[in-house]
Amino acid sequence: MAGQGENEADDAPDVAFTLDLGADSAIGDHIAPPDPPEAPSGPVSATEPDEGVRDGGSEADPGPGGGSVVGDDATADSVPPESRVTTGADPIERIIDAILPVAPERWDRLYAEFALTVSTDFAQAIFSTDAAESVAEIPAPVIDLVREYRATAHEPERGPWWRLMIHVTADRVIEVDYDYGNDPFPEGQLFAPEAYRADVEAYPRERLPVWLAAYIGHAGRQSRSPQRAAAAARTDRAAAVWSELAENEFPAFPVMWARWTTLAAAFAVSGSEWGPRILPGQGWFESARRSGATLCTLPNDRAVLSGGVWNAPTLDRSYNGGGPMPKFYTGAPEWVADPVLNPRAASGLLSFCYWWEGGRWYRGESPDAEDCAPAVPGVWTGETVVDIVTRVVSRTGQPEARPAIATLVAAAESGAVTEDVVTDAFGGGAVDMDGALFQFRLAGLMSEVPTAMPEQLALTRIRQYVSGRGLDTTGYPLDELVADRLDCGWMVYVPVPRGELAIGRAIFYIADDGVLEPSSSSVPPARFIAEFAKRFELRSTRGGGKNDSPQPVRSS
Repeated sequence: MAGQGENEADDAPDVAFTLDLGADSAIGDHIAPPDPPEAPSGPVSATEPDEGVRDGGSEADPGPGGGSVVGDDATADSVPPESRVTTGADPIERIIDAILPVAPERWDRLYAEFALTVSTDFAQAIFSTDAAESVAEIPAPVIDLVREYRATAHEPERGPWWRLMIHVTADRVIEVDYDYGNDPFPEGQLFAPEAYRADVEAYPRERLPVWLAAYIGHAGRQSRSPQRAAAAARTDRAAAVWSELAENEFPAFPVMWARWTTLAAAFAVSGSEWGPRILPGQGWFESARRSGATLCTLPNDRAVLSGGVWNAPTLDRSYNGGGPMPKFYTGAPEWVADPVLNPRAASGLLSFCYWWEGGRWYRGESPDAEDCAPAVPGVWTGETVVDIVTRVVSRTGQPEARPAIATLVAAAESGAVTEDVVTDAFGGGAVDMDGALFQFRLAGLMSEVPTAMPEQLALTRIRQYVSGRGLDTTGYPLDELVADRLDCGWMVYVPVPRGELAIGRAIFYIADDGVLEPSSSSVPPARFIAEFAKRFELRSTRGGGKNDSPQPVRSS
């Protein structure tokens, strides 16, 4: 049985890329472990989307320099589990014998799991048959035996193991795995930081896994509250401390956002829960090997790209080598603060932070883009995106799909994606076309022409508007409303009774996109309709941009 925590990833889907597109197009091959505790919760799937394409990552992507980019986690990041089959009486046999008195009458397999420090412990025993399983409470003497065994198993370089897993069959075949913390511990088996500090004091180690060292020693050094951000920005300006212009590192933010969205749509349309995603105001990505990043969009054409590379050398030096923590926020503006930073900052595992302002990327003491590549989707070039999307949506990477996909990438980069372009690229038989379209809509890249509003809906909206505002309807019975069709919507009003003259009688204009504009007969309808149509066209061409109509009301 494979030891949890050391190589759980070996059986999980490889969700990055090994694209068979030529020697220069490999995009890494990664193994997907469970999400680390410091990373944002994200999609997880047990179904492999494709033999070579899994998560949209770029760990061996052609980076900004054009060469192969392979991060530290492109190689195995955990040692093989120490498994064995015991044959005689030893500490493991004694532990098993001490557990068996609480076994049910009939069982086929026993899985016992222990997590210990010098001050805290977790223990669980599960007995199973083909039909069911039951959890048994492990007696205290068993834990004492495990603790005694752990003390004797102490190794000077890496200390004693943190977790012990024992698998036993009814015919006494025993397998044992040890977890030295190369991967974050499972939920329920991660103790408070002080428990690990006490253990390290009792059993000194040359180094700790970076994630664990950060967990017990980050001390909030990467956090940047809005108050702290404002104070730091003022201090930097006063001392003439500036950020670094990161020219020719990452693609321009609008292009990067479009490519990130296209990758997200491709994974969504294929029905995969892997890959990047677009969330409200944010691009999200977690790679197969615990690296990941977020791309937060902000008003005034600003953005923040931040994240962490798993086992980043700079963090290893800081936590295990006594080196200083990089000053990721040197020269950063006030708006680079915790709410827009990747959640890794809260757990001390942030390894880069870039911000976009004035049409350029800037950074403090963050590494070059190629060193951040394992944490970022494959957004480096349009061709890279086409390669990845082709494999994701076509499974076999048929070349005939590439032209339509290239058209989609170009449309996304120009902010003019239409349903027809998406359908052509992904195919009419796609698993989740609505999910893909939602990604583009959420990113604000859809160019949508509103369909004609039904007449009955226009009448209903005007009645709801008048009633909801409590307007005086004396002499203006709402059940007599009529609607005249315009090129871009409806003119809705109550006709003046025959033989009467009405001045300033209410007239309502409602566009096909749901924008409602009240007016009156005092304004010549022809003049109002002309301006009404111009405002509708402006909204359509700007994707719902600023509306300068008088007292507009969005009705949808």
